[in-house]
Amino acid sequence: MGIITVLWEKWAEFKRDFFKITLASMISPLMYLIIFGLGIQATSHGEPYLNYLIPGIVAMSTMTGSFSAVAQNMSVQRLYEKALDQVMISPTPLWQFIAGQIIGGALRGMYASCIILLLTMSIRTGLIFNWKSFLIIFLNGMVFSTMALVLSFLAKSYSDAPRYNAYIIVPMSFLCNTFFSTDQMPAAFRYFVGFLPLSQASNMIRSISAGIDPGWGGVVILLIYQAAFTLLSVLFIYKKKNL
Repeated sequence: MGIITVLWEKWAEFKRDFFKITLASMISPLMYLIIFGLGIQATSHGEPYLNYLIPGIVAMSTMTGSFSAVAQNMSVQRLYEKALDQVMISPTPLWQFIAGQIIGGALRGMYASCIILLLTMSIRTGLIFNWKSFLIIFLNGMVFSTMALVLSFLAKSYSDAPRYNAYIIVPMSFLCNTFFSTDQMPAAFRYFVGFLPLSQASNMIRSISAGIDPGWGGVVILLIYQAAFTLLSVLFIYKKKNL
């Protein structure tokens, strides 16, 4: 019931701000598609650049949608509304509250990625998106919604949430195999970027879209990130409860 309650809150928020959320999910990715994909007629790895760009934008949209769905709202609720304090003194199991936030954020990220897929349906690329793609999209959304949950617990003020977006989300958006291949980067930096969660998600979604089996290595890495961030969020909230 705790998980359902949190998801219902996310659903009520989504219905209230439907047009704002939808437009925010559309504008930046659509600009990237028009400028980089349609405006710059280029190829990548012997194929149209759009075939490389679309899976990367899908992964990026999942990241930004999931992160923004949790980070800013949780920061406000914890610092100003004191809603987190109310949750901790209520009978709601805290693990259910955390799980609801993670799942709700992941669903928001999946919604953002589905918008991109709808926008690109009219473009004949031959890309494949199946249940494996959506499984990775959902897992990627869970990783970044859990990361946002941890960072919102660490935020000292409302302005920290935009800073986290500038320090973490924006660099990953451009560096993690979304707009260009990391093959030409220095080896040490390439390996570091390659192990970031968005790089793994982009690689796997791109492989599936090309009809190639992505393997399980990337899924394992995403699950490790998920487990680590979940553990941090659980430790934080239970520590705060026991103060």
